[in-house]
Amino acid sequence: MTDNGTRLHRFLTRAPLGIALLFVIQLLCAAVFVLDILSSFIGFGMAPLNWQLREILEIGAAIGLLVGLVLGAYVLKHAITDRNAAEARLKRASGDFAAILNDRFAEWGLTPAERDVALFAIKGLSTAEIAGLRETSEGTVKAQTNAIYRKAGVTGRPQLLSLFIEELMREDGPLGDQAARPVSKADRAAA
Repeated sequence: MTDNGTRLHRFLTRAPLGIALLFVIQLLCAAVFVLDILSSFIGFGMAPLNWQLREILEIGAAIGLLVGLVLGAYVLKHAITDRNAAEARLKRASGDFAAILNDRFAEWGLTPAERDVALFAIKGLSTAEIAGLRETSEGTVKAQTNAIYRKAGVTGRPQLLSLFIEELMREDGPLGDQAARPVSKADRAAA
C-alpha cells in the first residue's frame, strides 16, 4: 500500500471524523436527489435552477455517492481484514496459553487432580464450584489449591494467574510485542 493509501486507510478506519465525514458527504449527495424528487412529487416551491447547473449538481451528487460507496467498501474490507487478523492472533494466544499452562504444570510437578483444580481456579471458579465439578469435598479442593500455590511459589489465585499473563506478555514470549506492531500481509496469509 502506498504512503497516501496508508494515510487514507488510517483516516477512514481509525478516525471517527473520517467516517463521519464520509456519511455527511453521502447524506448531502442523497439529499440532492431526494429534494429533487420531493419537489416534483409533492410540489413544494423551489426556485427553478438553470438546467446546466441542475445537471452539474446531479452529476456531482452521483459522483459523491459513488465515491462514498467505494470508500465504504474499502473501509469494510479493511475492517473485515483487521477482524480476521485479530481472531487469528486470539487463536494463537489461546493455543500459546494452553501450551504455557501445560509446561508450567509439568514444571511444578502437579498431579492430574491438581492440574484440573489449577485450571478451574485460573478460569475463575470458586472452591465450591470446583468441588462440585470434581465431585469431591471443598476441603480437598482447598488442600489441592494450597499445594498448587506452594509448588508454583505464589500465595494465591491472583498471583497464579499473573504468572501466566506475564509470560504471555513478555517481549520474547509467544505474543511478544505483537499487539504493538501492525499485522503484515505475511501474518495475514499465515493466519
